[in-house]
Parts: sequence; structure tokens; C-alpha cells
Amino acid sequence: MTKSSQPIFPYPPKKVDGYPTYLPDQLQPVGSLLDPSVYKQNQNPPKLFEPLTIRGVEFPNRAWVAPMCQYSSDEGKATDHHFVHLGSMAMRGWGSIMVEATAVVPEGRITPEDMGIWDDSQIEPLKRVVDYVHGLRGIIGIQLAHAGRKASNPAPWTLRQAIEDEGYDGGDVVGEENGGWPNNVQAPSAISFNPGKYAKPVEITTDYINNLKKAYADATERCKKIGFDFIEIHGAHGYLLHEFVDPISNKRTDSYGGSLDNRIRLPLELAQLLREKWEKPLFYRVSATDWLDEELGAEKGKNGDWAWWGIDQTTYLTQKLADLGVDLIDVSSGGNDLKGRVKVGPSYQLPFAEHIKQNVSNILVGAVGIITEPAQANDIIEEGKADVVFLAREVLRDIDFPLKAALELGAAVSPAVQYERAWTRMLVKRDHVKKAAHHHGVDEVQGEEGKKEKPKRNAPPEVHTSVP
Repeated sequence: MTKSSQPIFPYPPKKVDGYPTYLPDQLQPVGSLLDPSVYKQNQNPPKLFEPLTIRGVEFPNRAWVAPMCQYSSDEGKATDHHFVHLGSMAMRGWGSIMVEATAVVPEGRITPEDMGIWDDSQIEPLKRVVDYVHGLRGIIGIQLAHAGRKASNPAPWTLRQAIEDEGYDGGDVVGEENGGWPNNVQAPSAISFNPGKYAKPVEITTDYINNLKKAYADATERCKKIGFDFIEIHGAHGYLLHEFVDPISNKRTDSYGGSLDNRIRLPLELAQLLREKWEKPLFYRVSATDWLDEELGAEKGKNGDWAWWGIDQTTYLTQKLADLGVDLIDVSSGGNDLKGRVKVGPSYQLPFAEHIKQNVSNILVGAVGIITEPAQANDIIEEGKADVVFLAREVLRDIDFPLKAALELGAAVSPAVQYERAWTRMLVKRDHVKKAAHHHGVDEVQGEEGKKEKPKRNAPPEVHTSVP
């Protein structure tokens, strides 16, 4: 090596060991609080940015990505779309990322383009995504699902384009010529979700239930090989497990139908099975209500029979799940009956999460549903209404939400090293309420953060109100 007279920098770049390409090392998880002895505003941080440890897995903050169907898989396999879609989130500071509803059997897909985990060939494409997220020190899990009677449908834009471009006004069931399975749509009872549009399903047999349990067990083993940090069981939105628990869609007369205990039997059996096979965090997503009180009256009729699925039965199910060792309940709603009158608005599903938080022991609670503002998300955690917040469409609209939230709430969190020049406004060392004096990495002007912005109405305080 030739000796140089140049002012040589002697340190090699830090990189992720074992990753197949060069990947800069993130010195700490993106979105995690920076050292409070240096960034004193972090000595009493917003609750949204407090880490959470579940079964040894540390989630760096409480702003989590909800699973969102992308209808972009190839024979159930993750594609480059998923690598970019999920990998981008890992660069933006989310406390957790969850892969979309992933079918444990082929007929458990909503559309032919849904993600799947029924075959070993589906392991490697997902592992590529997970390895990248882990290379960034991120946390990523997966939602295991079966679509039940809402299967073999077209992707939303495929249906919309046919309606808009062709004036289509027929059924929504994808035929075999386009990759569908119209004669193998499975459900607790042979009741269509939307007669004339959706498939009339086949009533699930006991043999099918036994095979389904094996499919969930096999999927769990694949999750281990892929390296996921947690698993969520999808029991919401009118898909198979919601159909089983709901008296509207379950008219069975065997041990999986009739009484409440019978209707919740399959979800509990699957939760127990996965808990025995999976040592890491285990979540369950539930629809807390069908929103049918205006149509059908009370959740429980005067004769003592359950009329539809609601918060009382959800609370009972959640306690049973908690007793089996499920770590977190992800509280959503609706999706199993078109007559439901959903009262949509900011935090519209939060009352259900709060009810469960107050009435069920030994389980963490996640809230979801039009959570779009940093103060709104933080208040949910600060006020003890839920332990984490899940964001979905807001992630797609504003992928940098966690970092913007830190800036707005007065916390200093770690951005991805490649993007740190964009966050110099946040990366300042405050002496509590004193004006920022020191910047991290680059100065304000170099990072173009010195430009004055027009004041916003009702602008949040520069420092989180909990900072003295």
C-alpha cells in the first residue's frame, strides 16, 4: 500500500455483517430514542416513543404498521413490490412492521394475487424482506389468515377498472381461467357474504378443520425459517375466524357452532396451537363489533341468544386468548355484514380497544382506525386507552410519520443514517426547554432546515408538554 501525504481518514465504514450486499449499519433502531443524557428532551419522552418489550423482542416505539393487503404476489410469493413497500417502512422509524394477510392455504386468499405461506417456495422471497428489515435493526412480523367466504375475488382496482372501463355489473367471483377457485370457497356455513356478487361457499367439514390446523402449524414453522419477530392471527373483517365466532355467519350444529363457547372454539384451538409452537410474541386481530345495533338491536336478544358479534363477546374471547398466552389483541371492527352502520371518524374504533383494556387482564391492546396525527396517537398511549397504535392508510400517505411525530412531540429519535440530513430539526440537543444549540451531523443550513416555515394554526409546542 502506497503511503499518502493526504490527510487520511483511518476508519472503515460500519456495515451489517453477513448481509449479502453492502448495507450501512444503523447504530441503533430507526425511530428509537437517542441517548437522554445527550438529548435531554428524551429524559421524559412522549409515551409514543417509549420502547416495549414482549417475550424478549424490543419494539423501539409504539407507532406500528398495520397489515395492508397489496394484491401483488406471484403464486403467493412476495415480489419486488413487497421488498420496496416494506423495506421503505423500515427506513422510516416505525416501531413494528407487519406483512399483510398471508394465506395458510391457497383457497384462503382473498384474491389470486394475495400473499401465501402454504409452500416452502414462499419462504425465500419473504426471508429476503425480513433479512433487510433486520439489517436495519427493525422489527417485522406477519399476519396469518384465511379469507373464508370472502375468497376468490378480484383485486379492488381490477374490479373498479372493469366497472369504469367496461360498464361491468356482474359477480365478483374470480373464475378458474383467471386463477380463482369458485367452487372451493370455504366457510363455517354455506352462507354467501353478498349473494349474487360473492361466492356461495362450501360448509367446512371436520376434516377440513383438522387440515387447517396443520396448515397453521406448518405456516408457523415457515415463519421460524423466515425469521419473523412475531405472528398475528387474523380473526377480523369478516374472514374465516370472524365468520366462525359470529352467529350471523355460523349456523353449525356441531361443536364449532351454536353456543358462544362453540363458536370461539376454532380461534382458541389455533391460538393454543401456535402458542405451543411459537416462542416469540403472538397477536390476534379481532373485529370488536359488527355495528348492527341500529339494524338488529342489542348484541344479545331478550331471549338470551346472541344476535350478532359485538363487544361483550369480543371481551369474553379476548380474556380466553389472554389465558392461552396471546400477548396482544389488535382491535379493529366490522367486515362481516353489509348492513353494519359504521360510525367512521378519527379514532372511531378506540372505544372498543379502551373497553378491552379496562376489562381484560394480562394482554396488551392495540388501537387502530383513522389515527392520523402525532398528538392523537400519543394521547391514546398517554391516557392508557391502548398500549400501541396501528396505522395503515396513513402509512401510505405519510411514510415518515414516526419521525415527524418525534419532531412535533419534542423527542429526538434516530433516523436512518442515510436520511439523517433530512432530520436536523429533530436532531438537536436541548437543555430541556432551552433553545437548541447543537446539531447532529450537519448544520441547519446544509440540511436546508434553516428555511423559515409559515406558522401553522394551533401549532404544537416545540417540546413535548411532559418536559419540565
